Amino acid sequence: MDWLEAAVSLRERNETGVIATLAQVRGHSPRNPGAKLVISLDELWGTIGGGNFEASVIDRARELIKAGNGTSELMTFTLNDKAANAHGVQCCGGEVNVLLEVLNPRRTVAIFGIGHVGYEIAHILARQPLNLVLVDSRPEALTPGRIRPLMMGLATITVRHEPAPEVVMPDLPPGATVLVLTHDHSEDLMVCEAALRAEVFYLGLIGSRSKWLRFSKKLKVEGYDERDISRITCPIGISAIAGKDPASIAVSVASDLLIRWENSDVAAGVPGPATRHPA
Repeated sequence: MDWLEAAVSLRERNETGVIATLAQVRGHSPRNPGAKLVISLDELWGTIGGGNFEASVIDRARELIKAGNGTSELMTFTLNDKAANAHGVQCCGGEVNVLLEVLNPRRTVAIFGIGHVGYEIAHILARQPLNLVLVDSRPEALTPGRIRPLMMGLATITVRHEPAPEVVMPDLPPGATVLVLTHDHSEDLMVCEAALRAEVFYLGLIGSRSKWLRFSKKLKVEGYDERDISRITCPIGISAIAGKDPASIAVSVASDLLIRWENSDVAAGVPGPATRHPA
């Protein structure tokens, strides 16, 4: 497997990795500029020259992976017997710069219910570098002709027609964003219960205040406490966008998600504001 195949494989596995590129060479070096090495926590693909400096690059790449902050950086090594690093000396006689680029896993967003609002949300999010999972119990909501326009963006799209949509939840990776917008309040409730048993980043339920009051009571009857129930955001979106048409609600919901994701990257998961929209 070459470096490009390795990078694609990491993306498909939703696993963090680092691409190390020999960016610049002055004097002698074991490899020419442009040589690449892909590094995960457990595997390596390719080489930028081997030896002591490559070992140092691997060590630093794995530190970046464990840090989880997505930061890229440039490393410089002098390859002579007077410059020692953590793994000894290397006597090629040149100097190299190595660029470390972190390949972060894509976020996963699962939209349960691809009706008018769900479709508009999917249409916006399909333009983001996401794993987008579209789930509906109605086959007519997921026809190829309807889904095809969503395939034009950056997102990797998975379509799931499931008579019981909640069965998709165990297949989602930890930290997924879940939006519940099905055509049936009973389905909404089943999906919410399944999501409460999973490790999700965000669980949003479309609906009015009255719908949320009914759902809260039902969840309490089912044995969920206030802490569990508070994990559900209902209604969803941004309060400053008050339009009730599907496109406006979709802009509101997508904007709220972008804010939440940016805040989680910067401030360890501090949520953004939420608004209310009727179902």
